[in-house]
Amino acid sequence: MSGKSVPQTTLKSLVFNPVSLGILLRFGFFFFGLYQDAHMPVKYTDIDYVVFSDAAEYVYESASPYKRETYRYTPLLAWMLVPNSLGDLFYHYGKLLFMFCDILTGILIARLLPTNTNTKTTLGLPISKRTVLLSLWLLNPMVITISTRGSSESVLTFIIMIAVNSLVCGQYTESAIWLGLATHFKIYPIIYLPTFLYYLTRKDKPFTIFKNIPVLNWLNGTNLIYLLVTLLSFATSGVIMFNIYGYEFLYHSYLYHFIRLDHRHNFSVYNVALYYKSAVDYLAIPKESGILGLFNYLTGNLEKVAFVPQIALSAIIIPLSLAQTNLIPCLFIQTLTFVTFNKVITSQYFIWFLIFLPGYLATSKLASGQYKVTGLTMLALWIISQASWLFFAYRLEFVGESTFDNGLFYLSIFFFLTNCWIISQFIQYV
Repeated sequence: MSGKSVPQTTLKSLVFNPVSLGILLRFGFFFFGLYQDAHMPVKYTDIDYVVFSDAAEYVYESASPYKRETYRYTPLLAWMLVPNSLGDLFYHYGKLLFMFCDILTGILIARLLPTNTNTKTTLGLPISKRTVLLSLWLLNPMVITISTRGSSESVLTFIIMIAVNSLVCGQYTESAIWLGLATHFKIYPIIYLPTFLYYLTRKDKPFTIFKNIPVLNWLNGTNLIYLLVTLLSFATSGVIMFNIYGYEFLYHSYLYHFIRLDHRHNFSVYNVALYYKSAVDYLAIPKESGILGLFNYLTGNLEKVAFVPQIALSAIIIPLSLAQTNLIPCLFIQTLTFVTFNKVITSQYFIWFLIFLPGYLATSKLASGQYKVTGLTMLALWIISQASWLFFAYRLEFVGESTFDNGLFYLSIFFFLTNCWIISQFIQYV
């Protein structure tokens, strides 16, 4: 009696089950959200989705999306959601769009994982492990909740993953165009530009004129064209929007985020400082000189100087250390660092680095049994630091207790230090 033949497994079949289950789960969350919105006092739909929809309605009426207060995004997002304004039946169109981008992001993550057509392994990566890695995105309740509640982050993650996939496949012009668009959509993807440029230093010979000049000898024809195309893509989309909406586009899409004092629902270590600054119209800073004057300026203008260590670490030091040899781990670690040092951190921001986690774990020592305890400790501390912060945030928001000084301040520091330690472990076990 002959044995059964094992069918050949393709990339499509490898991701089919996680994708199918991911789609079903997203629709399950989506329909539960409709029920919760209709029957429960606490709504499932994210307040941001209401803002998006209102802005889209202004666009539908040929007005500026910035007529909607608190709309701080590119007009492209409002344009994309114009169908929301076609009637009650279409109001949730935007959520379906975000869910679609969410799934497409997962498929693009799959394309970055090592693969072949062997039925048991994928270039040393067992299919079972590959499925688990894809599930970190496709079956992650946090990811599913964020897109089905109406957060637009999945649109950005989709664009970023197209840029990364194009880069890895050698389609440098396409990658640069998408990176420019991603930066137009939300400014933070600009941190990937140094990473991509440094990654491309090994793809071409340096210009002869710069051959013996430090830093400039990283420039070559490939990464110079990449830089110019990225800037052109970003500038073109920006000029188009500026011609239509003027200064309010620049202010609400970009400038506002450098001066915002957002202390609500904010995990950041700067949270309490921003809270106290938001309580006054201006700071009476003594006009001191020397070190004391510098200290007064820094403590009184945290929202203006917080980006200095953030950019130095995430856009310079980490790319220089990892970009050439470990592209995906570099993108993961620099994004996690950027979020950790950001002056505003919400749950949606975790999505920014989660798109690279499967690619990081595909080659990291942390995914091996030898370092299982370390990995579980990292996960446990990350969850505990969030949960403890959320407990005091709940007491503040729903019970009315003042927990800024006796809870949130210390737990924001705890969350920050936890993330710093986790980053160090991710770097150690690349």
